[in-house]
Amino acid sequence: MATTESVGLDEILKEAGASAPFERLLAASGPVRRASAAAPGHAFAAVVLAHALGVPVLAIGHDPRVTDALAAGAAAFLGHDRVVRFPAWESLPYEGISPSPQVAGARARAAHLLRTAAGPMVVAAPVLAAIQGLAPTLGTEGPVELRRGISLPPDALAGRLVELGYVRVDVVEHRGEFAVRGGIVDLFPSTARRPVRLDYLGGEVESMREFAPATQLSTGRADLAEVYPCRELITTEDVRRRAAEAALGYRGRYAALLDRVAQGLAFEGMEQAIPLVYDRLSSLADLLPREGWVVVAQARRTADRAARILEEADALAEASGWPGPRSVRELEASLGAKQRVELSDFIEPEGVDLGIHPWERPGQREAMAHRAIELDRAGARILLAAEGRGSLDRAREVLAVDGAGGDAYVAIEADVEEGFWFRPEADGAVALALVTEEDLFGSRRHTRVAPRLARRRSEATVVELSPGDLAVHQVHGVGRYVGMVRRAVAGAERDYLLLEYAEGDKLYVPSDQVGVVAKYVGGEAPRLHRLGTNDWNRAKSRVRRAVRDMAGELVRLYSVRMTVVGHAFGPDAPWQAELEDAFPYEETRDQLAATEEVKRDMEQPRPMDRLICGDVGYGKTEIAVRAAFKSVMDGKQVAVLVPTTLLAEQHYVTFSERFAPFPVTVQMLSRFVPERDQRRVLDETERGKVDVLIGTHRLLSPDVKFHDLGLLVVDEEQR
Repeated sequence: MATTESVGLDEILKEAGASAPFERLLAASGPVRRASAAAPGHAFAAVVLAHALGVPVLAIGHDPRVTDALAAGAAAFLGHDRVVRFPAWESLPYEGISPSPQVAGARARAAHLLRTAAGPMVVAAPVLAAIQGLAPTLGTEGPVELRRGISLPPDALAGRLVELGYVRVDVVEHRGEFAVRGGIVDLFPSTARRPVRLDYLGGEVESMREFAPATQLSTGRADLAEVYPCRELITTEDVRRRAAEAALGYRGRYAALLDRVAQGLAFEGMEQAIPLVYDRLSSLADLLPREGWVVVAQARRTADRAARILEEADALAEASGWPGPRSVRELEASLGAKQRVELSDFIEPEGVDLGIHPWERPGQREAMAHRAIELDRAGARILLAAEGRGSLDRAREVLAVDGAGGDAYVAIEADVEEGFWFRPEADGAVALALVTEEDLFGSRRHTRVAPRLARRRSEATVVELSPGDLAVHQVHGVGRYVGMVRRAVAGAERDYLLLEYAEGDKLYVPSDQVGVVAKYVGGEAPRLHRLGTNDWNRAKSRVRRAVRDMAGELVRLYSVRMTVVGHAFGPDAPWQAELEDAFPYEETRDQLAATEEVKRDMEQPRPMDRLICGDVGYGKTEIAVRAAFKSVMDGKQVAVLVPTTLLAEQHYVTFSERFAPFPVTVQMLSRFVPERDQRRVLDETERGKVDVLIGTHRLLSPDVKFHDLGLLVVDEEQR
């Protein structure tokens, strides 16, 4: 039914909502309803429900990529102003890592729009965002709106920005930063694409322009800037009071965490205090109005993903000694009694078949064009979706037939990957078909490039390998290099590397492909792999998992370290300058920079963990001397751990000579020290009379006890 008049999307949604399958779905008993539809049509199902009910609908996907597809598909029908993404944190709430300003701002914006929504709307969120507890105040306040002519003096604006978690800097380059220079305020809102520059005349904004962070040059006029928070925990008066009261019930780092929040400080990981500050956390579903619905896309995968996240979160909470209530809950508990539709790609025995089907031959232009034209002639409404106007014009040309021109179909500029066709009744006609540019022309923008095998110089490989050496082929795994052989294949002679594998298997690698072979340099002798099996792939998978687990452990370890409150050393004492001036050599620029960075780290209220790298004779020990002296001047002891007794002697001499003009006691523990003197050193160390203790692994013995240890220096060769 190709006509020259475009059929409005509103009418299409109205007719879909009045179709038999959606009427059956709406009339089914709740709160949980099950329905089947092809995955590309899950966003369409959510939009039809929102339009039919006239209320916001929360659409949940099992990961961020699926969530983005849901949002893009919903925006194609409702428009971008009626669709909003609610992203998840980049980490679990127990890890003590703050969400980025962009994520925090997007969540605050989405929560505010959801709380104030009226009429149909779709909020797309990954399942982690749906099962994580939220601060009850999230989204309760709207953004600070900045426009030309507004009366908001720079000082007042700066104060408000600090309250919202923004950081004052000299030059604005990242989201969450602002700068004040007289009558000019630069600001990078957490949800904005570019920063804005406000030019004041008195206390009134005279002009407002966007600028590029890289060049700091203006790029164009800005009419409106919406400033949402860039932190999820805003230290209002109420939050500070709650934190002060809650701190009385906790100990250690969590009490310190709450104390800092009670002081109104903004710091990395402060959002970890949200479950400790509030008696009850909200869920994303709680932000929906009472009539709002929830749509769970690919319900089985989403439920499985939620269960895995919960298991990981509970394990992390236990490992880190989390003392508060759970921040991540079961999916069922998080959604509560909200009316819910669980969508599946498969036919559900007790569910409603919505009649939404995937294309049979996507990416094949001729087949897709023929199918779409066939449906059009049969009376279906055809929607064309493409990311740009040029792609839409090209799609029209492909589908144009029998005089049907560019106005024959409803054209939508939207970044939708996959389309579908909708047949309300199993024995009826197709009512609607969505054809995307990727359905017609193939998945051009989302294809993965096959990894290329890195080529190395052939002669280098041959020089490295000797007969009998273990070698690794990038495709076939670990074998034993036998040597170079010459073989005649198809009438031509060539040189080959001969690799021998398990069970007597042999592999001949052409000499021009030896770049995919490398000498095995691992620590232990591995077993040889078999050709034609999955041994090598399984080995690589195990290594990937081990590396991923190790990386996860490191992330968790350092996340916990970031939350641990350490001793913040004071500024340099007057004697510090005297010690540094007495250094008999001229410091290098890098040595001075490293020294300043170490001292700056020591002055932070968290444990320092810094690695100093440098060749022999480049002044690493002097950096340790200055850091140790700073620790002693602050009343803290220092331990210097070295691998050998010889190095212990050398460091003892160096530290003693450098500290000789000052009241600093340096002692050493090693096998060269008599037993009687060792007992004396241990006793004085425990009583705090030894300021710097240098020793080998003897320092790790249970009988070595410090009175107040503030700094540990580990020599680079320590094992």
